[in-house]
Amino acid sequence: MRLILLLLIALIICTTTTVAAQGKKILYVPLDSRPCNFFQVMQVAEKLGYEILTPPAEMLGSRENHGDVDGMWQWLYETAPQADFAVISTDALIYGSLVGSRLQELDPPKIMALAHRFQAFDEKFPHLIIYAFSTIMRTPRGMSYNGLEPDYYATHGPQIFQYTALLDKQETGKLSRKEQRQLAELKKTIPDEYLDDWFDRRRENFDANKYLIDLTRRGVFEYFLLGCDDSAMFSQTHLESRYLTEMSSDLGKTVVQVTSGADELGMLMIARAINEDRDQIPFVYVMYNDGKGATTFPRYGNEPIGVSIDAAIIAAGALRIPAPERADLVVAVNTPKNGKVLEAPDTKKNKPRLRGELKTFLKPVKQFIAEGYPVAIADVAFANGADNALMNQLKRDDLQYKIKAYGGWNTATNSSGFLIGAGVLTPFMGDKAVAELLTTRYLDDWAYQANVRQEIVGASYGIAGDGTPLNLKEKLPPLEKLLNERMIAFATENLRLPGKWKLKNLKFTLPWQRTFECDPRFTLER
Repeated sequence: MRLILLLLIALIICTTTTVAAQGKKILYVPLDSRPCNFFQVMQVAEKLGYEILTPPAEMLGSRENHGDVDGMWQWLYETAPQADFAVISTDALIYGSLVGSRLQELDPPKIMALAHRFQAFDEKFPHLIIYAFSTIMRTPRGMSYNGLEPDYYATHGPQIFQYTALLDKQETGKLSRKEQRQLAELKKTIPDEYLDDWFDRRRENFDANKYLIDLTRRGVFEYFLLGCDDSAMFSQTHLESRYLTEMSSDLGKTVVQVTSGADELGMLMIARAINEDRDQIPFVYVMYNDGKGATTFPRYGNEPIGVSIDAAIIAAGALRIPAPERADLVVAVNTPKNGKVLEAPDTKKNKPRLRGELKTFLKPVKQFIAEGYPVAIADVAFANGADNALMNQLKRDDLQYKIKAYGGWNTATNSSGFLIGAGVLTPFMGDKAVAELLTTRYLDDWAYQANVRQEIVGASYGIAGDGTPLNLKEKLPPLEKLLNERMIAFATENLRLPGKWKLKNLKFTLPWQRTFECDPRFTLER
């Protein structure tokens, strides 16, 4: 009976959603041009009938170009009169992009002058509801090459990370005598000019974020979401997040949040804008795998995954509930039983054989599906790709297209955050729209990130010409040819589309001319 009622409700909602969104336009300035921030976010919103207005792609930040700040501001002023809502990356409009925020060489007065533009923009267009998101600069653990950090991070990255981790730990009063000696030794090892430059950049970023919180306090932003780019339990990113959290504590989490993550922020703010436009607060029930579950501390994060997931639910304009009975979405989180998150590209660890903990995880998932609940799977057992054992079992059990949403593409918070943002909207979509969104994730997260990417990286070393996996240059054309062959073969073998839908017009590119991300495009046809 419950299944019949849910199907009737879903039919009514899907019939009315597009009408409700008819003519509604969301002005969207993404963090950069990567598919996870740009096309894939637009893809979700457009399924609900919203028109997404974005700057021309050439203005957005890319691997080679940090973004056209002045061009985006001009576009913003020209486009605002057409829009009903605005979702904007403040990093894009101050520094050009996420990478631009790490490498900027702007004078502090210039940064603040750009930040002040948001208030002038709000005064010019008071009708426009603005949802803004920003990032706290990341603190990578290892060396960083090829223009993603200042050049000295290629030689002193690990020492800088460890130095700031110890500074953060020192502030919490947890530094041992041995660590005190390590801190002093690291201070001697890292050239002063490198530390001065790095901390200066961070201070400027910190001051800008502090000002953006104040703008939210004044009502310029309806909501402000501040994400911690790649960090750790102890790191400079974590240290700064503690201060910024305290500075915004008077506003509450329904106005400002500081959380872990970066590339999922745009999707979460689009979801919030749509939910508030439709006067809906989706109810979300969350279940975790056995073991560490919500207390799992993922790689590249500075908080337990349960804290990040709760924050994402609030950011998306949804509400977590303690029992599934009234849930609009059940989020099943695939965490490793021992709490140790490994790397998906490690084929020795990420094997297709079903593990005992996955049998335990899938049992309630199947039950929820059988009872008619909309189920989404946050696959965070591995970083940077899907859990092959889980995905193979979903295929064997014919569950691939019986869930509503899936995410497992990058860091745990990227995956779970994007999943929640998209997932709380999927119950209001038709079957074809949901199937298209699932297919994008399966091609990106499972086919490419967890499997084909390793072959592309390996093949890059055997191809003549200039280029590396981080900057393919002359190797790009032959590698994209191989990419398309392998991805089409994987999709043919592994995807079991519902009904009579078939994948057509498959095309795969490496949009930033590196092997880290893939852009899958296709159509579903009968």
